[in-house]
Amino acid sequence: MGRQMRHATFAVPAPTEPFWFGLPYWLVGAVLILALFGAFQVYYWVGRKLGERLYDSRIGVKLGRERIAKIEHVVERWGALAVYGCFWVPMLRHTLPWVAGALRVSYPWYVVASALGCLTWAPIWWFGLTALIWGWLELAAQSPAMAAVVAVAAVAAVAWLVVRRRRKKRTAGDEALVS
Repeated sequence: MGRQMRHATFAVPAPTEPFWFGLPYWLVGAVLILALFGAFQVYYWVGRKLGERLYDSRIGVKLGRERIAKIEHVVERWGALAVYGCFWVPMLRHTLPWVAGALRVSYPWYVVASALGCLTWAPIWWFGLTALIWGWLELAAQSPAMAAVVAVAAVAAVAWLVVRRRRKKRTAGDEALVS
């Protein structure tokens, strides 16, 4: 392990070398893109099958009618373009496809939009996340103390964002009760 850590730059997978389960790096990325595309198709068809029952389903109750109504408004306004855009917005990524199915967005346009989303969003995360991990490992090999500082700073930033978001949500809820 120590020897590999000293040469972390050389440990970044080559595109054609075996990476995961003996598959080349590029093929693992392609499989992940196809899996994401498949999941989006399942989301659509489950939403289409549920239709109005989406509100009363476990997912619908958890999301809440107001949030689903907001998502419906986005889908009604932007159509299949909203499907492409949902890849770039964390909460919409897994809720909008259900709603698109329930609202019966044109399936051919949905397929095109979800395919384009998978082809643009997934590689950025696949390659970017891999580069981030290997970059941190290289930093850890050169300076374990600095790598620890970076890790603590990243955890602190995420914790701060979560606390800030919860406070905003609580404040908005309190204002709604006062009104």
